[in-house]
Amino acid sequence: MEKTVKLQACLKPLWHRNLLKSPESKITLYNSQRDFPILLPQVRKAIAFLLRELKISTDEVIIHFVSKKKISSLHKKFFNDPSPTDCISFPIDPLKKSKESFHLLGEAFICPKIAVEYSTYHQLDPLEELYRYIVHCLLHFIGYDDLELSQRSRMKKKERVCLKRLYDTGFL
Repeated sequence: MEKTVKLQACLKPLWHRNLLKSPESKITLYNSQRDFPILLPQVRKAIAFLLRELKISTDEVIIHFVSKKKISSLHKKFFNDPSPTDCISFPIDPLKKSKESFHLLGEAFICPKIAVEYSTYHQLDPLEELYRYIVHCLLHFIGYDDLELSQRSRMKKKERVCLKRLYDTGFL
């Protein structure tokens, strides 16, 4: 019995390491905010995992973690709304684009301070809320939308599936 437990303990890290490999996609992360500590290497691994889970093939994805002031400024600039928001995503290259040239899936701006405020008010885990925003942006990049109720429902369902996979694999 003891040998079996030791063998499983040795195998699990190898399995988990293979789960995290993503040599095909560059995941560029920027953290210019100071409101919530973010472990960028862990976030990068989770995004690589999500790209594989969603069967997304891309050369690069870019995510910025920004302050409330910065997200408000971007919201005003691109949507003529000066209020702070949780995340803003800019899909760049569609998934069906030919792989003959560099493929940039998209660029997103996420405000961890909004995640903290929202999760505090609703008694949720702020890290889970932050990952929800990451998943939300990735889904926008691949064509999901939340403008109409039916689209929003489909997107929320996919978000829940992705978050469950993050829990199941130990990212959350």
